[in-house]
Amino acid sequence: MKTLLIMRHGEAGPMQADDAARLLTEKGHAQAFEMGQWLLETHQPEALLVSPYTRAQQTALEVKRSNRFIFEETCADIVPSGSASFAVDYIETLVSMNEEVDSWLIVAHMPIVSYMVDQLVPGEMPIFATASIAVVQYDPDTHKASFIGLHSPTI
Repeated sequence: MKTLLIMRHGEAGPMQADDAARLLTEKGHAQAFEMGQWLLETHQPEALLVSPYTRAQQTALEVKRSNRFIFEETCADIVPSGSASFAVDYIETLVSMNEEVDSWLIVAHMPIVSYMVDQLVPGEMPIFATASIAVVQYDPDTHKASFIGLHSPTI
């Protein structure tokens, strides 16, 4: 079994013309750091897949203050308007190609994070607060997954 940790970025500034350039707020940085601590204590992710959008990249940097990854990749497919089925297919391919990695962190956005959970576990579509993480257990041999829960920051 593999653990997929699907995370929404921390709180970001207001909408603007260039959505990809939106920055985390001070609270968003604190949320991401808190969740990085939680990940270290509970799941110790080994691989990181992150959206190219600035707020997701900043969230990943906060998480990396507490965690070390043996595999990291920026993925243009996990943006807000991305295809969840395409993203999940790609994640499943990465998991099968990196058998030594047991725990994957994916940092992306609403609504794709909810849709990705639903792709993996049909009927489960959690609504993510900022910096929340869905925990999904995934069996690469059967392509079956179980939704374990959603953890949110206290900040």
